[in-house]
Amino acid sequence: MPEFLSGSSLTLLGTLATIGTGLATGVGALPIFFVREISDRLLDAMLGFAAGVMLAATAFSLIIPAIELGGVWITATGILIGAAFLALLDRVVPHDHLVMGHEGPASRLRHVWLLIIAITLHNFPEGLAVGVSYGGGDIPMATSLAIAIGLQNMPEGLAVALPLLREKYSKGKALGYALLSGMAEPIAGIFGVLAVQIARPLLPLGLAFAAGAMLYVVSDEVIPETHRKGFEREGTWGVIIGFVVMMLLDNLFG
Repeated sequence: MPEFLSGSSLTLLGTLATIGTGLATGVGALPIFFVREISDRLLDAMLGFAAGVMLAATAFSLIIPAIELGGVWITATGILIGAAFLALLDRVVPHDHLVMGHEGPASRLRHVWLLIIAITLHNFPEGLAVGVSYGGGDIPMATSLAIAIGLQNMPEGLAVALPLLREKYSKGKALGYALLSGMAEPIAGIFGVLAVQIARPLLPLGLAFAAGAMLYVVSDEVIPETHRKGFEREGTWGVIIGFVVMMLLDNLFG
């Protein structure tokens, strides 16, 4: 950790960064005010881009640093625990899956809140990843990760807003709910920053945990959606382009 950065400075940076990534979800929903309809082809390509960014961020900004700091076995353990944690939440928390249209456990909550809970679960590992990175004190790497998470949150925000419009919610409410769904990231980010600072040896495990959680989200929800409506090729190219963009960000700013 650079000596000139105190724990409170890292906490502030991590908090501001995750607020920014959370707000990006709302920014991504803004096109609903300017266009009447966004094609499934374009949305699948954008979701593929988000998945590619997440995969590259997981590899370059989380897994590789975790291996360097804690070794391969701690990293493997953290990945499995992170994925298992998200799988458990996915099973026990009532929600609608973001895009597949299947409901989790029975609930009396209105559909819109089930959807918002789904996005909150989706955004939690992303905020955690950014928070843990800032808590570790590697500001360039953490910043490139935050930029990448913000980029991939934009198509997710649009993916939240469009179904709400189809359910006859106003554009203002659709934007508000998309923005609200991103606010899980600052909460998770603050937790990640503080946890790593309090228990510094937890950093490699925390990085790997966030990586496993993100891998679960990408494989369980995002990529399957890009293959659901017949635009698999567009989704695949989106993944590749997103991966390359994040790889460049990691090397240019990391």
